[in-house]
Amino acid sequence: MSRVGTRRHDPNRKDRIIDAAIGVIAEHGVAGTTHRLIAAAADVPLGSLTYHFSSLDDLRAQAFQRHAERMSAVYESHFLRVDSAAALVEAVTDLIHGDAGADTADWAIAYELYLAALRDPALRTVTETWMRASRAVLERFVDPVTARGVDALIEGLVMHKTLSTAPVPREQIRVIVARCLAGATHPDLPAQPSGEAP
Repeated sequence: MSRVGTRRHDPNRKDRIIDAAIGVIAEHGVAGTTHRLIAAAADVPLGSLTYHFSSLDDLRAQAFQRHAERMSAVYESHFLRVDSAAALVEAVTDLIHGDAGADTADWAIAYELYLAALRDPALRTVTETWMRASRAVLERFVDPVTARGVDALIEGLVMHKTLSTAPVPREQIRVIVARCLAGATHPDLPAQPSGEAP
């Protein structure tokens, strides 16, 4: 079958373009993302982008939406086994330190989204939905006000860690997280995992 024939029967093309856009944004940033780069990454004709998306802004918005949904799923699954205040501290520390399924590229896309949302209010729906989902996970363990603070702490410390020219020790991160969460967890959340001494 010819390459053109294969492309004609390509039901997953739109999804592939969105995934390719996510990768291009991670590598080149919003400012450096173009139709040509995305088409090349997705291995589709340039015209496919204008067929499936009304504009480059539309494509970027859908890419950001998909990335936010994926990151929210990773975030939620990361906290599923938290059964104590101590486990919560370790889970938040792992998330910040990069041991929770999200890598530097994932966070780079997140920060590109935040920057783009400053200039494009339409993207704030994506950011607000994402932040609300993150806080909802944290609210299983702490009150809503603390959840908002911890969510901001996570993103701020990840940014500091990402931009630092020297490694940020995991133990230092853990101490910061433990201090912020000290006495803040729900009363019914045990201090230690069951079967462990305090």
